[in-house]
Amino acid sequence: MASQRALRAIFFDIDDTLFSTSVFADKARRSAIDAMIAHGLQGDREDLVRELNEVVAEFTSNYEHHLDKLLLRLPARALNGRNPAILVAAGVVAYHETKSRELRVYDDVYEVLRELGRSGLILGIISAGWTIKQAEKIVRLKIVEFLDPRAIFISDQIGISKPNPKLFRKACEAVGVDPKEAMYVGDNPTLDVYPSQSLGMVSVWMRRSGRHSLPPNGGKPDYQIRNFHELRDALVRDFQVPLSSAGLSATELPAQGAPQPKEN
Repeated sequence: MASQRALRAIFFDIDDTLFSTSVFADKARRSAIDAMIAHGLQGDREDLVRELNEVVAEFTSNYEHHLDKLLLRLPARALNGRNPAILVAAGVVAYHETKSRELRVYDDVYEVLRELGRSGLILGIISAGWTIKQAEKIVRLKIVEFLDPRAIFISDQIGISKPNPKLFRKACEAVGVDPKEAMYVGDNPTLDVYPSQSLGMVSVWMRRSGRHSLPPNGGKPDYQIRNFHELRDALVRDFQVPLSSAGLSATELPAQGAPQPKEN
């Protein structure tokens, strides 16, 4: 059944919603290790990658000195007499070169955002993370042109982080829409679906990455999708957004309706 709700704005998460964070991170970290080895670091490549991933897990992905910590954890002989600053710099350069080559949105994301950019809807970002780091992703992903300049909200810049619903409310207020007139698309039920849904926003769970599942006692998202083509279909079908090429393939999960399909 088509929704009777007016939709004026759509906000998106970034990581594992617009692009594959996990795939990119693995490529970038492996490139960093390869560069460090090429500059003299001794050790098995896979062992070094595992140790680096452990550093990231312990210090979080937002920490800025993962490679320095990696070298501190290795025996002195692994440095093979090399200046640690050169090894770290080699890894940093390789990591950022990988960003230039590999950091891009999924093809279907760019296609649908381009269509949405002509729809009259307000398009924005609500993302948790460090300001410049998340802003850099937006720029590198080449999606700035589709976003309303008023509608980019990064938790570090705002002073409120997920899953606090205040972050989502602040975003809606800033662009002048009622939460019930807005949609949020994110991959994490706890951080994305539930806080936005608690305000009355249309909640869309992006399941592409497969990293998250619904908590046993959690609520149901309004929609669950596997790609942006399914998002487009739902927008055309249920909100009458004027987009082309919609195949009506989205998986709808009404808050009051059919039971949720079982997890694979």
